[in-house]
Amino acid sequence: LGGYAMTAITAVTAQNTTGVSSVIAIPPKEIEKQILFTSKDIKPDAIKIGMLHSTEVILSVIKTLNKIKTKKIILDPVMIAKGGFKLISDKAIKTLREKLIKKVYLITPNIPEAEVLTNIKIKSLDDMIKAANILLKFGVKNILIKGGHGKTKSTNDVFLNKKELKIFKNKRIITKNTHGTGCTLSSAITTFFACGKNLNKSCELAIKYVNQ
Repeated sequence: LGGYAMTAITAVTAQNTTGVSSVIAIPPKEIEKQILFTSKDIKPDAIKIGMLHSTEVILSVIKTLNKIKTKKIILDPVMIAKGGFKLISDKAIKTLREKLIKKVYLITPNIPEAEVLTNIKIKSLDDMIKAANILLKFGVKNILIKGGHGKTKSTNDVFLNKKELKIFKNKRIITKNTHGTGCTLSSAITTFFACGKNLNKSCELAIKYVNQ
């Protein structure tokens, strides 16, 4: 998509196209070293955050973000794998909610993740909008709640900030090969955003890309 990734690995997972079966954590200090050393070489134009499985890792990432000072930060709050495998502790969820999400420019939870973050049940488009508004009150500047876990014939992705509400509607693709699509989407948004597109356009282009 026009970008080049510099990766800091936070965990080693055993997974295939259907889900995740185990997670082995990387020490927080080593994660910090990965981020700072790659960023010392080439400063990132945008940062995408994926799975942060513990409070210690989250605090370590916050510490390094404060040093790098990149404003374009997208958080994909990876908490529950497609098959239901829990990827993050309850303590870490609390830390993420209270200390990290206010520092990012966009958060991209799916419906189960938005339910965990907001403590509400999401069964409709109106519920998705309600959850997005709750996240807005937590200090997040922009929210994109992904609708892939919904039961409707079309998928509705809800984009919200203080100035606008936009619904991205697409035909649902019936397939078993959806494991990892959320990670792909947030990475695509980050890439378009890093290449100079505004956030709204970056979301629109990334959603089209994932739905091809």
